[in-house]
Amino acid sequence: MPQQPHTTTLQNIARGLLGTFMVVAGTGHLTFARQDFQAQVPDFLPLNKDTVVLLSGVVEIGLGLALLLLKGKNRVRLGLGLAAFYAAVFPGNIHQYTHHLSAFGLDTDAKRLGRLFFQPVLMGAALYSTGALQVLKKQQ
Repeated sequence: MPQQPHTTTLQNIARGLLGTFMVVAGTGHLTFARQDFQAQVPDFLPLNKDTVVLLSGVVEIGLGLALLLLKGKNRVRLGLGLAAFYAAVFPGNIHQYTHHLSAFGLDTDAKRLGRLFFQPVLMGAALYSTGALQVLKKQQ
């Protein structure tokens, strides 16, 4: 993995916001939004929905703290891993949409459909804010 590229002030702000978002979302998995998050767990997963929500909450808190604290070349790896995490949880958003499940104020199919387009934005933010996007571009 190449050396960590210099990140701009805007990237640093984006990483701070994304890290804070992840810590708050992960805390929500464990507490105040636990039931809402269960609506996003696809039925095909062979685990209890509450277990999935709790485990993913712990992962989200860890990823968020890493975004806020990690420095150096590991930050690029984190960006790649976080983008992969967002891709891995995307089926949950599709599940919420296809099963017409209301959670997080997404109480219409139009709102749930709009949410689907937010996932690539999160993936892009993970890659951009960590410098991973710069590294990927240089490898082309």
